[in-house]
Amino acid sequence: MTQTKPILCVGACAWTTIFRVARLPQGSAKIMPEEAIQIGDGMSASAACAIVNLAGRAEFWSRVGDDANGRAAIASLTDAGLDCGTVRFVHGVKGSFCTVVIDGDGERIVIPRHDPALPNDTTWLPLERIRRGDFAAVLTEVRWFEGAAAVLDAAREAGVPAILDAEVGAPGVLPALAGKATHVLYSETGLAAHVGDAAPSEQLRRAKALLPGKFLGVTRGAEGFFWLDGDDERHAEGLSVKAVDTLGAGDVFHGAYALALAERMTVATAARFACVAASLKCEVFGGRIGAPTRAAVEARM
Repeated sequence: MTQTKPILCVGACAWTTIFRVARLPQGSAKIMPEEAIQIGDGMSASAACAIVNLAGRAEFWSRVGDDANGRAAIASLTDAGLDCGTVRFVHGVKGSFCTVVIDGDGERIVIPRHDPALPNDTTWLPLERIRRGDFAAVLTEVRWFEGAAAVLDAAREAGVPAILDAEVGAPGVLPALAGKATHVLYSETGLAAHVGDAAPSEQLRRAKALLPGKFLGVTRGAEGFFWLDGDDERHAEGLSVKAVDTLGAGDVFHGAYALALAERMTVATAARFACVAASLKCEVFGGRIGAPTRAAVEARM
């Protein structure tokens, strides 16, 4: 391991209740869960927690409502080992909250609520820290466009990897942010939303035509990770596992890949490292709580 500087993760977070049930209901029902947990999470937040579990360092920047939900979410992330000192608590705004129901096959229903009054202002962000090289890489996502755009621009100026978790967002957000990133790591749905339905290789070539000069890849669940090496498609596999909970698997992949990139692994090794980490997460209930340790991943690579 060669990472010494932290990885900066920027995005939204929520106070999330996760229930595990034998099967998802059809119609009206009252169900007693087999397990339940409450945690602070979010796309970048969960990726940052995965980085810490994998023996890296991570800092989380966000703005949250200054209420019980917002405070609980950040306390949970701090307990997980994140540096949340740059989180802004916004008075008079409600903290985001979410309910997730996961069935016996690991599939889920996610019901989030975000206060539309949460401000998008970025003037308080200490972007000079990115520009002066305080971070090994920057990882962000589509839930807070203004914040993501600001940190991606600053990272490119500093010459550090500017990584986008390219999931479906509000209209126009994904392509705009992809244009600012150096590494665009799509979800399967995010890539389809950007370039249309096709085989992964054709989708990535379409994306390359729109985003020349960038590293482009896509996660496709149990199929693994596909990326372009020049004009050639490459592929890394995960592990064959019994999925207990797929919530946060993509976030774990992105955190693991960012850490591998910061540690200067080859693309193929980084892709395999991240695929194995995401696979192992699926074996454990609890969303980001299931992110594996470094030793667990290396033992299965």
